[in-house]
Amino acid sequence: MAPSAVFMEPEALLSPKEKNKLRKPVVEKMRRDRINSSIEQLKLLLEKEFQRHQPNSKLEKADILEMTVSYLKQQSQLQMKRSFHKSSQFDFREGYSRCLQEAFHFLSLHKVRTETQTKLLSHFQK
Repeated sequence: MAPSAVFMEPEALLSPKEKNKLRKPVVEKMRRDRINSSIEQLKLLLEKEFQRHQPNSKLEKADILEMTVSYLKQQSQLQMKRSFHKSSQFDFREGYSRCLQEAFHFLSLHKVRTETQTKLLSHFQK
């Protein structure tokens, strides 16, 4: 019988620690690529906003991130103001509606001239 040569994969000869050393740069490059891709997407999404603040300038990654954070904070504050304004309007309408109900109830319990009652209700509905 002829001796058989068994060839092993180069990775099979490496210890787990050596495998990690080889894998680490690849994993790190993939991580950096993901970061760069996300920053590029932010730049494209907020391109008009960036042009307003710094027209004709090449933005560094840090600039893009800082301006994005600033823009998101600004949008968050606007959203809070809008929701507060809507809430105030809702509260006013709800209170006014409750007041009308009370007025109707009061007028129905007391003998008030029909003409006065009609004028008052007409005024409230304006």
